[in-house]
Amino acid sequence: EYYMLHKPAGVISATKDDRDKTVLDLITDKKRNDLFPVGRLDKDTEGLLLITNDGELAHRLLSPKKHVDKVYYAKVQGKVDESDVKAFADGVDIGDDTPTKSADLRILKSEEESEIELTITEGRFHQVKRMLAACGKTVKDLKRLSMGPLRLDEALAPGGFRPLTDGEIHTLLDICGLNPST
Repeated sequence: EYYMLHKPAGVISATKDDRDKTVLDLITDKKRNDLFPVGRLDKDTEGLLLITNDGELAHRLLSPKKHVDKVYYAKVQGKVDESDVKAFADGVDIGDDTPTKSADLRILKSEEESEIELTITEGRFHQVKRMLAACGKTVKDLKRLSMGPLRLDEALAPGGFRPLTDGEIHTLLDICGLNPST
């Protein structure tokens, strides 16, 4: 099974939790009990989350070797400028053993509260927030727009979900080298 979920803020990316509502609690028409989220979004982050029971697909989408693009929209406290674009392109020291891989930062609005679109290929813990913090900015609102070729369906309200189309499944399997017909 493959579902696209518009994860709302306040829900955790887990299969079960004793205190908080999980993303699986939102998938009301699931047929299987072995579904899980592909990757994680912080509790306060919303946006695209793939829910599946296909472990091999999940592994390949999340593997650092595959370099699958993840695109985020963020509202940021602080003026984002070209020096930030360059820093992101060069890789940012976020306190791990190695700097982040090159990331594409697009400035949508540059004011005291800026708006950006950011494309990363990794999925480190709190990566987007840590990259912006390293440049002296604070994330106010964060939303994942896409993962690889899969884009968040704009018709899905936060908390909404739908099964992936055959075409979406085929494309995901194809980019991960799992499509038997190619």
